[in-house]
Amino acid sequence: MKSFKPGPRGFDARSSRHGIAGLAFAALTSLALLSGCGGGTSQIEPFAPTRIISFGDESSLITSDGKKYTINGLSATTSTLDCSLNPLWVQTLATHFGLVFRECNPNQIATPTGLMYAMAGGKVADMKNKLDGHFAVSTFGPKDMVTVMVGANDILELYAAYPAQNKASLLDEVRARGRLLADQVNRIANANGRVVLSTVLDQGQTPFALKERASKGDIDRAAFLTELTREFNLEMRVTILNDGRKIGLVLADESLETVVKYPSSFGFSNVVDAACLTTVAIENCTTATLIADSSATGWLWASDTLMSPGGQSQLANIALRRATNNPF
Repeated sequence: MKSFKPGPRGFDARSSRHGIAGLAFAALTSLALLSGCGGGTSQIEPFAPTRIISFGDESSLITSDGKKYTINGLSATTSTLDCSLNPLWVQTLATHFGLVFRECNPNQIATPTGLMYAMAGGKVADMKNKLDGHFAVSTFGPKDMVTVMVGANDILELYAAYPAQNKASLLDEVRARGRLLADQVNRIANANGRVVLSTVLDQGQTPFALKERASKGDIDRAAFLTELTREFNLEMRVTILNDGRKIGLVLADESLETVVKYPSSFGFSNVVDAACLTTVAIENCTTATLIADSSATGWLWASDTLMSPGGQSQLANIALRRATNNPF
């Protein structure tokens, strides 16, 4: 399976404002392990978490009835929902380490080892509230793998306030939210948890952004969404702890940039449209409710802002590399 390949940048996020255009595919492969927090040195003792705890938004969410905000898979024999198919990136991480979420436990394991704190519409403030709730009853340890991917809904919320609010004020606010996220990640690290932290996908590359660019001529709306994303990620990256051990950084934004530039190299035939029918809520989208000629794996996007299983798989691959190579 081909994978997202993170860019070659180190942890100095202030030097990463520009894209990685022009890098050869082979170079991306050889440098893939160097782009995380702390430089991505090898693990002396393999990381073997005993629990996975997921914070974030729809991109990490499995609902209590096993639905996901992507293209849900259907059983080949019963045509009913099978939550083990088309896994989210956090499910792939869990499976690799022999862990399972209660929300998708097809083998009926008696004591699931995953906690699902991700939520639909989740923003950074929601993640803080969820973390506060966790600390009220528990803590973290060195065998806890904590996944964090949140901020897309913050960016979209702030973008919706334009032009009633000017760009400068919105950029200031998105930076503040990036710092707030970093503060929460640092709380987990300071409690001795091990964090697999993903940057926010570039919201300027989504089908939503492309439609906004085409329909509104006041400014380049897609470029503004990219700017909001970049500033959020930048402030988050320069604020998180950089001890190289407790936080593994997944550069999803830079990886998405590469996939969009070279889609066929990653097995994608469409990186600009959404595969799911717009008449179906995204959590109810399945392989039976796609637009004609689309594909759950060949199209990057399930909805205007959320990834398909193919996109989730690419994210899972770089997150797995980070979890298995970061010196946790």
